[in-house]
Amino acid sequence: MDAVLALAIGGSTALGDGGAGRAFGPHEIAYFGWQPPLWFAIPLGVLVGTAVWWRRRWPALVVLLGVVAWVSVAAFVAVLFAQYNLAERTRSWRPVAVSTVLTAIVVGVPIWGAGGADAAGPLSAGICAGPALLGLYIGTRRELIARVRERAERVEREQNQRILQARSEERAQIARDMHDVVTHRVSLIVLHATALEATQGQDAVAIGRRVGTIGREALEELRSLVNVLRTDEAAPVAPHPGLADLADLVAASRRIGLPVTFDLTDESGTRPPALIDHALYRVAQEALTNVHKHAAGARTHVRVTHTPETLCLVVSNDRGRGPAGTGLPGGGHGLLGIAERVRLVGGRLTAGPSPHGGFEITATVPLTPRPDSENLR
Repeated sequence: MDAVLALAIGGSTALGDGGAGRAFGPHEIAYFGWQPPLWFAIPLGVLVGTAVWWRRRWPALVVLLGVVAWVSVAAFVAVLFAQYNLAERTRSWRPVAVSTVLTAIVVGVPIWGAGGADAAGPLSAGICAGPALLGLYIGTRRELIARVRERAERVEREQNQRILQARSEERAQIARDMHDVVTHRVSLIVLHATALEATQGQDAVAIGRRVGTIGREALEELRSLVNVLRTDEAAPVAPHPGLADLADLVAASRRIGLPVTFDLTDESGTRPPALIDHALYRVAQEALTNVHKHAAGARTHVRVTHTPETLCLVVSNDRGRGPAGTGLPGGGHGLLGIAERVRLVGGRLTAGPSPHGGFEITATVPLTPRPDSENLR
């Protein structure tokens, strides 16, 4: 397109537009009543064509050479294109207005002399103002479309970033769930194996059945979590366990010899939000796992208090009556992980030695909306 425009306008200028701009009716309106020689017309056409080629970088130069072409060889096509190009490429209307006024004066002077103001006004406006207005419209429309497209692309990028961030957060959540599942289930398996060794084979069938059940449950939970990590789409996973499953969790600990009592006080009559429900279940799971690891045989009490305003979970244990250690490794990240879970749902977790020589973990989550946690999801 650039080459076609440069050749067309340069050739038209060299030919003086075929003499179309030299006369107005019977009146001569050219500045010079001569037939331009080739040595002048061809270089002028080359200059105008070159300026058209570089019109995006130097639009004012195209206007200047267009005026020169009009004055010297009465070529008005170059003026038409120069006014349109300047208006399209210039974002401000002031230089366009100045160029239009000056060009209209140069174009209108010979027409005024031949046909008066009635002829000079419309022709000058048609040659100078008309292309300028069209260029302003096209340039403004192009800029508006570019801004709309840029805004749409920016919104799309931000949306993609939010999606990636949500996926990353969900994968981090799944990683914490995997830690909880592996730690708790494997701890139970190791403790059952220890019990089997201590009993020298007695009740081997019952203990083996329990180990198999625990292993299958762990595999099912891990498989559902890994399916989410492998696919970008939502995988059909089972609902996250919550406080309603605490009785089963406590029963599993009782079966391996841990004396655990469970007390639930529900004054609200409603189920807490899913994130809070799951977070406190993980707190209880981590707390019982730590009792198995570090205080085997200790009397443990799990207490849940659910009011319309708060949800409180307390897991406390006495000194362990069994061996000091069970051989289970500890990464040191369990309490940090559940503390972060509770914090993300707007609650607070405290953990430390109790006055009677044991250990106590308390998680408290407010259920009424607070100004500083309205955006937590």
